[in-house]
Amino acid sequence: MYYGADYNPEQWPESVWPEDIVRMREAGVNMVTLGVFAWSRIQPDEDTFDFEWLDRIIELLHDAGIAVDLATATASPPPWATAKYPEILPADENGAAYWPGSRQHYSPSSPAYRRLASRLVTRLVERYAKHPAVVMWHVNNEYGCHLPQDFSDSARDAFRKWLRERYESVDALNEAWGTWFWSQRYTSFEEIYPPRRAPYSHNPCQLLDFRRFTSDAMLDCFRMEKSIIRAAGATQPVTTNFMGPFKPANYWQWASELDVISDDCYPDPNDPESFRTSAFARDLMRSLKPDTPWVLMEQSTSALNWRPSNAPKAPGQMAALSIQAVARGADGVMFFQWRQSRAGAEKFHSAMLPHAGTGTRTWSEVVQLGADLGSLPQLPAGAMDARVAIVVDWENWWAVENPDHPVEFDYLAQVQRWYGVFHRQNIQVDFVHPSAALDHYQLVVAPHLYLLRSADAANLAGFVDDGGHLLVTAFSDVVDENDQFRPGGYLTQLGSVLGVALEDFGALVPPGSSGPGRKSARVRFEEEAFNGTYFAEQIQTAGAEVLARFTSGYNEGAPALTRNHAGAGQAWYLATVPDSSGLGLLIGQVLDAAGVKPVLSNLPESVEAIQRGNVLTVINHDDVPAAIDMSGTDLLAGEAVDKVHLGPFGFAFIAGHAGPPNYSAAS
Repeated sequence: MYYGADYNPEQWPESVWPEDIVRMREAGVNMVTLGVFAWSRIQPDEDTFDFEWLDRIIELLHDAGIAVDLATATASPPPWATAKYPEILPADENGAAYWPGSRQHYSPSSPAYRRLASRLVTRLVERYAKHPAVVMWHVNNEYGCHLPQDFSDSARDAFRKWLRERYESVDALNEAWGTWFWSQRYTSFEEIYPPRRAPYSHNPCQLLDFRRFTSDAMLDCFRMEKSIIRAAGATQPVTTNFMGPFKPANYWQWASELDVISDDCYPDPNDPESFRTSAFARDLMRSLKPDTPWVLMEQSTSALNWRPSNAPKAPGQMAALSIQAVARGADGVMFFQWRQSRAGAEKFHSAMLPHAGTGTRTWSEVVQLGADLGSLPQLPAGAMDARVAIVVDWENWWAVENPDHPVEFDYLAQVQRWYGVFHRQNIQVDFVHPSAALDHYQLVVAPHLYLLRSADAANLAGFVDDGGHLLVTAFSDVVDENDQFRPGGYLTQLGSVLGVALEDFGALVPPGSSGPGRKSARVRFEEEAFNGTYFAEQIQTAGAEVLARFTSGYNEGAPALTRNHAGAGQAWYLATVPDSSGLGLLIGQVLDAAGVKPVLSNLPESVEAIQRGNVLTVINHDDVPAAIDMSGTDLLAGEAVDKVHLGPFGFAFIAGHAGPPNYSAAS
């Protein structure tokens, strides 16, 4: 189990380094990420490289038994680079440059940037490829975090090249983009620009392709650096740090390029429900590469610096969130950063070793977490045996949030709502691409799969035919991969397996909007009722059974929820977006039909339970103690138990649990 942080010794005099090593050993640190933002220290000018300081700190760490995740330092070009090669700088949609003085001020498509970055990485890897301290390579840092899209001339040229490779001919591009509309017909690739600022709406397929290009451009930078690392003979795993559900980068494509998935995650202590969004990110990271444990590369020990209000974590909360990552498949718990900065934009960002020193609660919790992680046996790797999958498709995400739709909504927020219902019931969930093998699952939920490729539709239909339960929600199966309607209208691919036909989307005024219009449609489901939002679609059954109907509005009496038996399985269609009570009602029935059971039941809202192999982890995300009747071996205490007591933000690893648990409130 890796335990440590980003370490930035270049920010401190060398006289501090020995103390850092002593404190790291005291905290149980066994790996640090080194050099993430050290380009200007490693290469003070174009013709000079200084590795002596890096040699010294790596040797100090190695002598202390602390491994190094060595960064390639390419995330923040030094001032000399942008002064000498201003074409490195990216631009916004107005064509205005993003200037130096922060970080990520480079165009991923810039030939000058790629040349300088390649030279830096080559020299770095030649020197340290065989060093025994280096156990992992950390390429760049948080690709796209502060620059999700670049509209520079470098991006323009690269975008044109990317389009040539994708479409081969300008006629094929015109067909895909539907350019007869608004007289957008192109006669040459040289006439095409990134979707810079325009008087009105852009071509939707152009927007979609520019999203694809942007993700690919950043991924090409990663591939470039990884190829240099491998060419130098380095055999250590190569990673770069993801950022949970990050829209600009298609992580399904990226995952196959990384040897180990790593993630940065910063839940907000001001939000009592933030442990659910962090659980979402953990499960997503595990799902990207399900047979390989991942690493929580960055988190905070306490307060941050970049929110309007940066609350500290409550006593024990840092450990609880760290253990959540371990329970959901991580084999590493890291922080940003080791020693809190004394200067710069992130000087208020908490660290393992805070400004206030070792007499602090933060330090004592850091030491205790290191001891707890160090005492754990090796945990099982591989899949988590989830029986529920949620379909997440980045290209659909990009397309569904394009403008000019019946109604605007946040795709990620809706996916997280579905996940949250399962999380509250301690139902383990995997995330899947719509093309993934689904035979392991009993239930697959596909929220708002607006863009649906033919092969993916066939995969989902095959899952139902083979006996699976598929739940499809409103605004799904609307367009193809070019964001164009298929002949025949909507639900042209899944309509037969769902047993319904869709006539109109019935857009409602989004919740929270102050504008006029209908904001919800009442739905009757068995003996209960709930509000439908965003859509009140007009559907007709074509063999499906009606389970719920609209009881208000234009669709009064029309189907709102249907179920169809297809092959050996069942396919459900929901023609609206239910409120919270509706989500719970629907998921309860679908879970019963699919035969899916929770990891543990009858737990309080604040306690989550996660199964990782033969180890069951229970975590209390509240400051109110809880006790759970369950038997097994407490791995941290090293003793058999028949009741687990969880203090505020407490946790336990239990091996060998058998039988249903019962929750009892702690006194």
